[in-house]
Amino acid sequence: MADLLGPFAPLQLTERVSARARNIRIEVRPDGNVLLVIPKRVPRGTAHAFLKSREEWIRIKLVELKSRAARVPTHPPLRWDGSDTIPLRGQQLPLRIVLSRIARPLVRFDHEVSVFCSTADSVRTELLAQTLRAALSKLARNDARSLLESESQRLGVSFIGPRIADQKSLWGSCTPDGLISLNWRLVMAPREALRYVVIHELCHRRHLDHSPRFWRLVEKQMDDHVHWRAYLREHGAALHAVLPKAGIEPPPSGLFDGAL
Repeated sequence: MADLLGPFAPLQLTERVSARARNIRIEVRPDGNVLLVIPKRVPRGTAHAFLKSREEWIRIKLVELKSRAARVPTHPPLRWDGSDTIPLRGQQLPLRIVLSRIARPLVRFDHEVSVFCSTADSVRTELLAQTLRAALSKLARNDARSLLESESQRLGVSFIGPRIADQKSLWGSCTPDGLISLNWRLVMAPREALRYVVIHELCHRRHLDHSPRFWRLVEKQMDDHVHWRAYLREHGAALHAVLPKAGIEPPPSGLFDGAL
């Protein structure tokens, strides 16, 4: 690493060759880790030259990410006692536990989020968390599909999916064949934030890169996309702090290389 980025000698470089990547990508983390993603057909020397050319950007990004991470509010662990709230479509809603004679917990979304469960299951907090994550994922899929269908028609493109997952460092992705993957945590953000990611990924059906023509198309489809892009950068870590998977720390805000 010292030979490539002299001023950044303490940083740790991880290289990953990807058969799916179309462009060289750099991801920077506040802990000093740098991930260099190299498309399979790109020479390693070319990727290292690109990394070297981005020294100043890496320095600025590290300072920026560390500052953001320090400002990110942490979401307190859920107590599952009826006093919790949870973000949903940009609003904080009460999270209620409703004791019921049912075999397994289920979730209902209304003006509040209600988790119905037996008395025995009411103290199985990881089971309740798994149930709530699954319900939010299903809700995210429904919201995403509605937006994908309307926005794809407006853009005149096709898509496959959506695939809903809990990516740690991505809000969305689009494969060359049109499979769109989205992070379920977007359902906790305002609907326009999800709409931005949907539009972003659909625009990749025209331009599978982040070239100026790609961003012009995004702006044409959503003239306030810059606001929602900034929203996800500022609030992303807070969304990941809600219902984290056991043993997995939420990523710092603004983890990405700037693509979204």
